Amino acid sequence: MAKKQKCVCPSVPAWLNTYGDMVTLLLTFFVLLFSMSSLSPGKFQQVVVGLTLALSGNPPSVLTGGQTMSEEALISSKPGVYQELLRISEEYKGKVTIEERDEGTLITLTNFKIFETGSARLTAEAKEIIEKLGAIILEHTSNIIEVRGYADDRPTTPDSIYPSNWHLSSARASSVVNFMLTELKQKRYALRYAEIRSGLFDIDYFYSPDRFVPIGKGDVDVNKELKSIKANYDYDMSKLQSDYESGKISIEEYQRQRTELTQKYYRDVEQTRAKYRKIEIVIKRETKGY
Repeated sequence: MAKKQKCVCPSVPAWLNTYGDMVTLLLTFFVLLFSMSSLSPGKFQQVVVGLTLALSGNPPSVLTGGQTMSEEALISSKPGVYQELLRISEEYKGKVTIEERDEGTLITLTNFKIFETGSARLTAEAKEIIEKLGAIILEHTSNIIEVRGYADDRPTTPDSIYPSNWHLSSARASSVVNFMLTELKQKRYALRYAEIRSGLFDIDYFYSPDRFVPIGKGDVDVNKELKSIKANYDYDMSKLQSDYESGKISIEEYQRQRTELTQKYYRDVEQTRAKYRKIEIVIKRETKGY
């Protein structure tokens, strides 16, 4: 019986061994580089959002100018963060309101003294509230932050440094932004110093001036409401005068109703003015682009 011939398998080409060694060494090299690098939480969040959109079949459009658009404000997609904002809203009930809109998450500060009269200087209470809100808003999103300042209908005083209510409202919005980028950032730097040094938290990313858009709304909105209140008042007074002249009511009733209407008018004016002594912070759906 003939011996079975031993199968001689073709040897692996020498170049393939060299190539395999090179790829392994390159992989080791890049793993070593990654292990020594510091990961930016903000940029990592952007990568996650981008991959999520791409894998869901809705990649960001090339027409967005290099900026990522999320389907909703990132802060509302994180229940824990949103719940913390609601907790602060409850803590300062009537002073902080939170509302979801098409443009993003709207946070309104109102019904307390936010600024000194005729000034853009923040009060101590305003700084306390903005500090609590800002730490959550800025450190848990990469969204654009729009800050809107307002002024009521009364003109600025002759000795004011602000020539108009447009200047005053713009300065108020800028004061909030400046507070977040200076005082709040310094406090958060001290509190998160260990994380910043170890590379776990990139404070310059989250507290970047690129994220902020301060907007002065002037006295346009308040004047619209006051004109409507004045028109209603004039109509009611005209009707009251007509009723008196036609003999439908007595002089005593006319004077009583006239006083009531006038008092109500002034109350409505003051309430409307107070409503526009506010600051709005909008967490836009648009995120900071690179």
